[in-house]
Amino acid sequence: MTYSKITGLGFYVPENVVTNQDLTQFMDTSDEWIRERTGIRERRYFTYGKDTNAGMAAAASRMALERAGLQARDVELIVYATITPDYFFPGSGFLMQRELGLEGIGVIDIRDQCSGFVYALSIADQFIKTGMYKTILVVGSEIQSSWINKSNEGRGVAVIFGDGAGAAVLQATEDPEHRILSTHLHADGRYAEDLYVRDPGSSRPGRSATKEMVDEGGFDVIMNGNAVFKHAVVRFSEVIGEALEANGLRPEDIALLVPHQANIRISEYVRQQLNLPEDRVANNIQKYGNTTAASIPIALTEAWEQGRVKPGDLVCMAAFGSGFTWASALIRW
Repeated sequence: MTYSKITGLGFYVPENVVTNQDLTQFMDTSDEWIRERTGIRERRYFTYGKDTNAGMAAAASRMALERAGLQARDVELIVYATITPDYFFPGSGFLMQRELGLEGIGVIDIRDQCSGFVYALSIADQFIKTGMYKTILVVGSEIQSSWINKSNEGRGVAVIFGDGAGAAVLQATEDPEHRILSTHLHADGRYAEDLYVRDPGSSRPGRSATKEMVDEGGFDVIMNGNAVFKHAVVRFSEVIGEALEANGLRPEDIALLVPHQANIRISEYVRQQLNLPEDRVANNIQKYGNTTAASIPIALTEAWEQGRVKPGDLVCMAAFGSGFTWASALIRW
């Protein structure tokens, strides 16, 4: 039987480091206030004229391909997750394909917000298990600093987000011991407006973007923080438990949990619910903030670089985000 496994990981974050203290130039906030509520100390912002969503993804992908011992030409399909594409359309996956010189192969662009990378991984896993493809590039990339409202009005959201990209190479394997064991995807659109950006949208009169939309805050992130937190802590635990139960495993079997980097308080709550020691949870939100679809591959890559992911380890990825969406993937490394 054919399975899939991750054979290479890579990430890219912009050079521009923005500390909590830096944000006090734009809004009434403080390092203490931000750290207490989110755990974030700094994040990265893109440099205009240097960084693009697709360009960052290409840099992360080149690193992942090199570590997999592959050339770009070996890739047969790209599955690309982002909510901040370079263009309204086409998606940034096509721009990255062009940059990597992969004209002709398929590109799938998905928008599943903070769960995007796990959704993309699941899609790639299915294509490999059916035998359609043997080598797939899975990417999450975001530039969020250019659209967040860096003012007192938007500070509750603006302090959270950062920019970056992560990538994984997924390849076919016949090895039943070292592979993606299962993926689990969920969503509930009843809560779509608890975390969303309304504009630009096609179901408006006139042009898709107007001055009135900007003035009315249509391009701002609207977040019901309490609702998001309450749902997140429940769904994280549920979807991790689902993955473990599907494979006859227990929380104590997890060698490393890689949660979406949304808020350190959410990660800590989930860790305690699972009764995992701190060294079994990958947290780097302190350095990068919430990079949405890029957060899990960035955190996983850093953990791997630090020697925290070893052959035979049980690695669990879990995410929750706007939609609402939530998802998990269980991997025997």
